[in-house]
Amino acid sequence: MPVFLAKRLSQAILILIGVTLITFCLSFLMPADPVRMIAGRSATQATVESIRKELGLDKPLPVQYVKYIGRLVQGDLGRSYKQKTQVRELIMSRLPATLLLMAGTIFFELLIGLPAGIFAAAKRGKSADNWIMALSFAGVSVPQFVLGLLLLYLFAHIIPIFPLGGYGSLEHLILPALTLGISGGGWYSRMMRSSMVDVLRQDFIRTARSKGLSEWAVVLVHALRNAILPVIAMIGLDIGIFMAGAVVVESVYGWPGIGQMAWQAIQMVDIPIIMGVTLVAAVGIVLGNLLADLVIPFIDPRVYLG
Repeated sequence: MPVFLAKRLSQAILILIGVTLITFCLSFLMPADPVRMIAGRSATQATVESIRKELGLDKPLPVQYVKYIGRLVQGDLGRSYKQKTQVRELIMSRLPATLLLMAGTIFFELLIGLPAGIFAAAKRGKSADNWIMALSFAGVSVPQFVLGLLLLYLFAHIIPIFPLGGYGSLEHLILPALTLGISGGGWYSRMMRSSMVDVLRQDFIRTARSKGLSEWAVVLVHALRNAILPVIAMIGLDIGIFMAGAVVVESVYGWPGIGQMAWQAIQMVDIPIIMGVTLVAAVGIVLGNLLADLVIPFIDPRVYLG
């Protein structure tokens, strides 16, 4: 286990360094000039150059990158061009809302996807299987902003069960989490069905059936434990993805998370915030994958971490 952790942590550091390099380079390939947007259209060239020098954007890119890495080592994500506030403080102020939405979304994904995938696998080749796969395909295919607006119209306007948007209570959480959960649940159901079908064809399943166990006992007791491993790995990826925020859904519901802040930063070409959110997403994906790798052996001891 210690060797595995050391290996994964070293890989994570290399991945994060690569992410910072790629993000840093891409941020300066944007067609808009952040300094010009800060100064305004009526600013003189002298004012623009003064702001550029103040932000350190007049230095060569390698010098800027080295300084950026030096600040990262000290936990400094930079200062927002527009809000004049430390990016770390801005992200931390939005992080609780993002984590809450992430937890709610994963709950709905699993609540929808796992039972649907298991039932489809148990009824594979039958009409129930076909209907579940068709619905899961529809859930994956519908754009999130369309689904979000539809749920808002149905359950906040026609049937006013939930608020139209905002943040602060369980009622505010359900619709945005359900919007993301329906899409993710479609992926989980298809993945769970595929994995379960593969497991149900293995020899130990035939042995369990030969002992006279019912089909559902075979599926839930023997097959599920092995079939759920790819789903756990997918949950690890989802943790990282939601750490960056769900940009579209947060915008539709007015959810004050990191995704909404990232979208506003993109519109204003606020490079420090864009890079900070990207780095948070990368850290989330790395930690999510590491967590999944640590959990899987407890479910299936045959997995060897070395």
